[in-house]
Amino acid sequence: MTDLSANHSVAVTDRAILAGRAYNTDHDLAARQSLYQWQTPRYDLPGLVAEQLHQTRGAVADVGCGNGKFIKRLQEERRDLRLLGLDVSLGILAGVPGPVTVADAARLPLRSASVDAALALHMLYHVEDIPGAISELDRVVNEHGIVIASTNSDRDKAQLDHLWEQAAGEVLGVEQGPSRISLSARFSLEKAPFLLGEAFAKVETIKLPGTITVRDPEPVIAHMASYRAWAGQHDVPFEETIERARGILTAHIDKHGAFEITCLGGLLVCSR
Repeated sequence: MTDLSANHSVAVTDRAILAGRAYNTDHDLAARQSLYQWQTPRYDLPGLVAEQLHQTRGAVADVGCGNGKFIKRLQEERRDLRLLGLDVSLGILAGVPGPVTVADAARLPLRSASVDAALALHMLYHVEDIPGAISELDRVVNEHGIVIASTNSDRDKAQLDHLWEQAAGEVLGVEQGPSRISLSARFSLEKAPFLLGEAFAKVETIKLPGTITVRDPEPVIAHMASYRAWAGQHDVPFEETIERARGILTAHIDKHGAFEITCLGGLLVCSR
């Protein structure tokens, strides 16, 4: 690991950044979520999670629940479940239907074997001690329960990485600028089965490939700008690079009619 990647790793797990800037509201998270409305095929991720919980009865803990996207859906479809949302950020919990609590995934305020399922959706890469957090999920879920995690592939949205490097290079006056920060790299779809397999006997990976096609640069720019909490980790003037990316993207769409982004994320369903 280079010093640069080590610094990025620290930033991605820094609780002050997570609770104070990245997720103090759901503005930036919602910007990242909204890009998927232009994806083909269009996956109903909350619906897929609900489907995996079809045999679950009782209590479900959504660890790192963010803006409550999954809790809201489960409340609609599964009124029989007792749902609890947990997140490190008090601010982002403001719009999540209760009960909710501020909690760290490394030290869950739950009794052992007290829930029938736990969700860890696009959040384990933010935990400093990933194996420790997985052990906590293992601890709080009962013998017949399941854990559902999700993340993105190391190859996800490579076109956005290239766009950032081109824009950053032009801002700095070099051929290729530094890489943009990757949130999911520490717990990518490639790494996750091994990490989860240390605690769970069965880990099923459900891959969700797709292509995002946009004909307006703004959804992509909003997604890229949503990383502003980590602006200091990009080693390039952040806002200036965003504006340069907008110009490059606008020119590409004017010439080709659209900009395409290949995506690969997935769910991991874990049981004993």
